[in-house]
Amino acid sequence: MSTTLFIHLGFIVSSFAYENIALKKPAYQQYPYTGPGPANHLMEASNAVDGLKTNLSIWGGQCVLSDNDKQTATWWVNLTSILSIHHVTIYYRTEVYGWVPDSDFPSRFLGFSVYVSNTTDKLQGTMCYKDTNFTLDSIPPMFYTTCPLHGQYVFFYNERLANVSYPVGYSHFAYNDLCEVEVFGCPTPGLYGSNCSIPCPDPNCRYCHIEAGTCQGCKPGYQGHRCELECRHGQYGEACENVCGQCIDQSECHHVNGTCLNGCRPGYKGNHCSQTCEFGFYGDQCTQECGNCHNQTNCRHTNGSCASGCDVGFHGDLCKTECESGTYGHQCEEKCGQCKDLSKCLNTNGLCLTGCQEGYHGDLCKTRTSPKADEPVRNGWQMGGYMTSVGLIMIILFTLVYIVILSLIRIFRRCTPASQQDMKRENLNSAIKQKDSTEHAYTNRSYVELSDCRNGPEIENHETSADV
Repeated sequence: MSTTLFIHLGFIVSSFAYENIALKKPAYQQYPYTGPGPANHLMEASNAVDGLKTNLSIWGGQCVLSDNDKQTATWWVNLTSILSIHHVTIYYRTEVYGWVPDSDFPSRFLGFSVYVSNTTDKLQGTMCYKDTNFTLDSIPPMFYTTCPLHGQYVFFYNERLANVSYPVGYSHFAYNDLCEVEVFGCPTPGLYGSNCSIPCPDPNCRYCHIEAGTCQGCKPGYQGHRCELECRHGQYGEACENVCGQCIDQSECHHVNGTCLNGCRPGYKGNHCSQTCEFGFYGDQCTQECGNCHNQTNCRHTNGSCASGCDVGFHGDLCKTECESGTYGHQCEEKCGQCKDLSKCLNTNGLCLTGCQEGYHGDLCKTRTSPKADEPVRNGWQMGGYMTSVGLIMIILFTLVYIVILSLIRIFRRCTPASQQDMKRENLNSAIKQKDSTEHAYTNRSYVELSDCRNGPEIENHETSADV
């Protein structure tokens, strides 16, 4: 009896010494009640921090009710900043018939835990209490535990996991039937003592033990038992857990806020130099524009090089140099056609913007031109000269043919009166034979005929002399 009285007296003294820093703060529960019964606003998570605990039934609108048939039950309150905590008090649901072992509520309360964390993940914080000893007969409807920690979120958690054996008396499912949760501590960081009026003794200490004043957490940028040391090179911030960004020349960042003292390395920007350049930019302070990378892909944010190569019409490490005059295409490996002006050959596809040189046609001016198809005016005089030459040749040929024909006609005419001459020759031969039987020239008839065609005039002379 005296021990119980001492505990309650201590609880009353502590409650008056410290402030309820959870009052009217934002609250959350994992599985709000969705079944039949009271309206939802009578069971909201915020009911547990409204400061009301006169009606511990679900119908009074001062309690929280979680959903049925769940394996876990989570509720937390957000203190809105990291504060030093002294103790936590929990008022559980009793309903109108009171707190008796035979009711459902003691069995639901058994096995609960209390956590303090700086985030909404309880596992990143500290467990300040875990029930392993209470039974249906011993667990009270109002629970008090000291919790000299600092944090922003205070959790109530319970579980009834599958394939896990729990002590006798535990409910089959998990619930958080909370009617009020009070978190007592100092509303201002860096103070301690019974009335939260004493500054933490160490200058760089952010949170100290709410009773003893020993440092429990350093200000950002400091570490050590008394927070006397700055963060190591390359680290900064809360508990020195943050890593410096891409500071230029690997210089250190500010140990408190992480800003790079000498600026960022090429390819990075922002106060912490942790942001890479936006698409299309690179280099110092991300002020330089990328070149013409293949298929408009991004360049490397540090040096501007194109990982996928250059787009057609460009070359170089940065793909910013257009193809030299007379070349075009991928890596500028193609040669322009017969453009009138090679400087007007389009560097991307080789199109001749000012047209082709004489003798070539097409968009790329690489196709030789057919004279009849493409240059009728230019070739007119050539055609005339050609026809003139052909005409002269034909005249010469006709002249030669004409001469040959005339010669043949003359020869033919000389040979045609063969019968008359034969008769004269026979008479002549008879006379001659009488005069000179030894002359051989007139005895061979074939010879005379041949000489008549070849030597017509001689025959005529002979005929004349014969007639005489």
